[in-house]
Amino acid sequence: MSTAANQRARPNTPGQAGSESGILNERILVLVFETIKWDLNVLCLTASVNHKLRAIARRLLWRELCAYRAPHMVSALANGSPNGRIGGGWHALGKLMFFCCGCESTRHFRLSQQTAGHFLKASRFSKTSGRSFLSKNCRGDLLYVSDPCEHPMRGNEDGDLGIFRGVFKGFMSSRTRACLIGRRVEFEEGVWCPYCGARVWSMTTARLVPRSAARRLGSHDGGLEYFVCVNGHLYGTCWLVPLSSDEEDADDDDGDDQTVDNGGSTSTMGEEVVDDGPTNELLL
Repeated sequence: MSTAANQRARPNTPGQAGSESGILNERILVLVFETIKWDLNVLCLTASVNHKLRAIARRLLWRELCAYRAPHMVSALANGSPNGRIGGGWHALGKLMFFCCGCESTRHFRLSQQTAGHFLKASRFSKTSGRSFLSKNCRGDLLYVSDPCEHPMRGNEDGDLGIFRGVFKGFMSSRTRACLIGRRVEFEEGVWCPYCGARVWSMTTARLVPRSAARRLGSHDGGLEYFVCVNGHLYGTCWLVPLSSDEEDADDDDGDDQTVDNGGSTSTMGEEVVDDGPTNELLL
């Protein structure tokens, strides 16, 4: 048998990977996660096995999970490209979707005790709500904001604590960032984004908190504080007050009431309901 024939017949040894073995392994991982409907617990466990799987999760699996759980929101954030990039990475967006970051006192928002972060079973993100968080000069930006996660605060006259979060599309080219830079707003000292670890601006310090944000959250003027990081992640806290039925009707999403089937999760036009199944205690 010729040398060329021997070379063609020789199989790969266990220590030698074929040129496509990495791609095939990644495809197998995607297929496995598709069969279990992108279970968040399993993804977290997979990413914690070793450095290789953690790298694959950050580069591929988190993106696929986000697209599966919130297809319309992800399509808008990534300009419709399935391989588009997201500020801070898909890992950070996945954490923002499913994790309430908790709260501690800031210079503009005082608490008698800290509130721990925790995972959520479901979240609703709305671009209609997001418009309420944009000042008049920044209304051209696209921002998704979640409903507040409610934390009962016993004996607190201000009401229950609400913790909310959101994400900008294309924050680097947004009007909000341009306004922050134009006003020469300094980064908040000693505060970092809980989702990507980047530096943040206080929107209260920047005087960019519109009154419509408090109305949308069901809070009162001066009863909220939120931050935006350099990657476009938004998070904040507010004091929630009971709303009358008239106020609830006034806050309905005008023009966003068409139901859309997202393959297991339900949403309306302009908003996403993100559901991760059972609550888990794994860190992203």
